[in-house]
Amino acid sequence: MSKNNSLPNLWNDTEASRLSAPELLQYRSNLLGSDMRVTNYGGGNTSAKLEMDDPLTGKKTSVLWVKGSGGDIGSMGLDGFSTLYMDKLNQLPDLYRGLEHEDEMVAYLPHCTFNLNSRAASIDTPLHSYLPYMHVDHLHPDAVIAIAASKNSQQLTQDIFGGDIGWLAWRRPGFQLGMDLHKIATENPHLKGVILESHGLFTWANDNKECYLNSINIINKAQTWLEEKSKNKAIFGGERFNSLPGDKRQSVASRLMPLVRGKSSEKQRQIGHFNQSNEVLQFVNSNDLDRLAKLGTSCPDHFLRTKIRPFVVAYNPEKDNLDEVITSLDKDIADYREDYAGYYNRCKRHNSPALRDPNPVIYLIPGVGMLSFAKDKATARIAGEFYVNAINVMRGADSVSEYVGLPEQEAFDIEYWLLEEAKLQRMPKPKSLAGHIALVTGAAGGIGLATAKRLAKEGANIVLMDIDEEALATAQTNLTNEFGKDAVSSIKMDVTNEDDVIRAVNHCSVAFGGLDIVVSNAGIASSAPLEETTLALWNKNQSILSTGYFLVAREAFALLKQQNMGGNMVFIASKNGLVASANASAYCVAKAAEIQLARCVALEGAPLGIRSNVVNPDAVLRGSKIWTGKWKEERASAYKLSTDDLEEHYRQRSMLKLNVFPEDIAEAIYFFASDASSKSTGNILNVDAGHAPSFTR
Repeated sequence: MSKNNSLPNLWNDTEASRLSAPELLQYRSNLLGSDMRVTNYGGGNTSAKLEMDDPLTGKKTSVLWVKGSGGDIGSMGLDGFSTLYMDKLNQLPDLYRGLEHEDEMVAYLPHCTFNLNSRAASIDTPLHSYLPYMHVDHLHPDAVIAIAASKNSQQLTQDIFGGDIGWLAWRRPGFQLGMDLHKIATENPHLKGVILESHGLFTWANDNKECYLNSINIINKAQTWLEEKSKNKAIFGGERFNSLPGDKRQSVASRLMPLVRGKSSEKQRQIGHFNQSNEVLQFVNSNDLDRLAKLGTSCPDHFLRTKIRPFVVAYNPEKDNLDEVITSLDKDIADYREDYAGYYNRCKRHNSPALRDPNPVIYLIPGVGMLSFAKDKATARIAGEFYVNAINVMRGADSVSEYVGLPEQEAFDIEYWLLEEAKLQRMPKPKSLAGHIALVTGAAGGIGLATAKRLAKEGANIVLMDIDEEALATAQTNLTNEFGKDAVSSIKMDVTNEDDVIRAVNHCSVAFGGLDIVVSNAGIASSAPLEETTLALWNKNQSILSTGYFLVAREAFALLKQQNMGGNMVFIASKNGLVASANASAYCVAKAAEIQLARCVALEGAPLGIRSNVVNPDAVLRGSKIWTGKWKEERASAYKLSTDDLEEHYRQRSMLKLNVFPEDIAEAIYFFASDASSKSTGNILNVDAGHAPSFTR
């Protein structure tokens, strides 16, 4: 292994010297968690035993600071740590009644809380508290787990590290493992750490920086040894298939993902993620794919995210048998569910939680890559990242020994652990549009951007589409800053270009797995007396507002139908679609066409659970791109007003004497996109502050 591939020493003494003791623990944790080779998102934990002022006595007392439940060491702040009195933790061994009573020990942890800290203590707390060192790191490096998951892992540990690193046989995390760690560290004071079979790495020291360097150096030593020993060896039994070209991989993924999503969302609406990294492609193209996939994962953190085994899609990139794969998908997924139910029934205890969603999380496609599906985009992405870690582990272990997955019963006891179930039950109630994917056209301007924000606020994944590339990039940046990178995607699209529309709708499938909500909002506005309306102006209105809406509706409808999960289309028309305005014939006719198209979609979509409704705005000036140019001047001229007086004119014209803003339209769109309007299709909602001629009839 070359020096450039080694984990770098990121410790900065100058920066560290400015930090308090708790901040130093956070600093160490964030450095370790910044590299996926050290530990994956949410994986591992770090701790420090610090002298603190007791708020009750004012005296110094030893306090364990340890990553709390559900945290991530790469991104956590000080509020991510649990704090517990060490003197109280040291009383718990006297209460321990043995392996059959492991779970009751977790209930004692809140009684040890220091300073009323609300961060729940992790089940890994005993693994840190009883080690006789001030600083402890528990990590899941791929290189170390590859050794831990090898058939002869104890011997490999001795071969690689000599007497510096100990080894413990597999045991589920809990109080007894904490006792085991205490014993091996106390009886072997020369050890710098321990490898846990099929699990990960513990390292320790009495100095913060030394603990960090121990972790980095041990991981680098393991990685160097693995690479040296695996030189010139066929990885995963050698290559069976070549990867398809990038555009073909995207095409296969865009066809499969909505189908998989539709077939796996019965219990919980799923969001997908597509990974075509080099690590994934090497694995899915290999001769040993089927053999290794069946063995399942080893590290508990891996299969908690990915299920014990993935689903291998029977795709042959040389034959391009995608149609055959699609035809057999129902049966193949049903077989996976049956196999998972068999695993549950073989391993369940008398008090096990009920069978969870039996659908796969990970789908491996030769020549193409990996799909992962979960309740939201972040969870799906992270599940895929965890399986990449599992791939790295399998590659390392199988290169120097023989990879061994965790025994089925042990895997089940982790996956269906009552403490994990309790954690799931504490999860907050999902937002109203969680698990939904929304396409918004004209998304870089007033109504479109306000709509994207409103839907994202309710948990929807948003695909922004607009012809203005610069404004689109700004819109994506704004939404990403507000809702996170997993919530938003974007693609430049001209609604009048059929190829653009097809590509953009396919983008929804690859970005998030499919589509649920379609907001057709892209628009222009023009004003001219009838005799001055040129054919070019007429055609421009029809092309964008009629043909453009048709193309988006057609392609989105086909995807919704294929996905077979229902869906919602919301057409942003105008009061001009109901009541004509002078000097705007091209615009009014095109808007009327939108309304009629929405009704047609409602008729054809109803048997499929696809609803279609219309929102009619009027006089939405603020933030609207169409009101920034000639249209504003033309409408002001039509009313013989200055442009500065136009907004007040519309307010006074309204029955309620109110202005209408983009956020008002977004609220109406959310209503039609949500279950609040689940019994409404083919309807029109005017948001115009009251305009009697536009009353629907």
